[in-house]
Amino acid sequence: MIVAPSVLSLDYSRMKEQVDELNVSAAEWIHFDVMDGHFVPNLTFGPDILKGFKKICRQTMDVHLMVTDPAFFAGVFLNAGADIITFHIEAMDNESDIHALAAMIHERGAKAGLSLKPGTDLAVLKPFLKDFDLFLIMSVEPGFGGQAFMPDAGERIMILRSWLDLTGSRALIEVDGGINEETGRLCRQAGADVLVAGSYVFKNDIRKAVSSLAG
Repeated sequence: MIVAPSVLSLDYSRMKEQVDELNVSAAEWIHFDVMDGHFVPNLTFGPDILKGFKKICRQTMDVHLMVTDPAFFAGVFLNAGADIITFHIEAMDNESDIHALAAMIHERGAKAGLSLKPGTDLAVLKPFLKDFDLFLIMSVEPGFGGQAFMPDAGERIMILRSWLDLTGSRALIEVDGGINEETGRLCRQAGADVLVAGSYVFKNDIRKAVSSLAG
């Protein structure tokens, strides 16, 4: 299981200490939530912050765009050093634009991910199962950290896993929202590959919390 701690929940008054602990943990990715104050009401990080993390962290930079213009911001964060760019299907106007953005991300040498909100019909992902490297299932409403896990996310993971297996896709399933040891186990059993965890990691012993998710 890949663990991707979300730096949205990092204690920035103890940044060096927590990053040092993260670097000696089993975390393979770092999850970087980009919010523009429009697609979601919160406002978070710009590209220079990502550049800073890239200098001090060994992990893969997993960027989750919660923005109204993912085509613009994808380029901005690729230039800043993102390894994975995930954007929301709800922010795009049509299938051709989604395919085009995935192709651009791949052309830049990064991996492309597609995400959807908890209330969006999972079936909207079907036209894209072979075009993306990962699919991000939100198990909370996007925009804020610290929310409780939505139980029906487990069923959504299982359904998506069955579709990916049927198409022969090797795409990963990532889950974000309310992840702790218990909900992480549920997601793993349902077929998830990547767990994003913020509060659970950074408000506890970082190495122990990551290890409990990695399995």
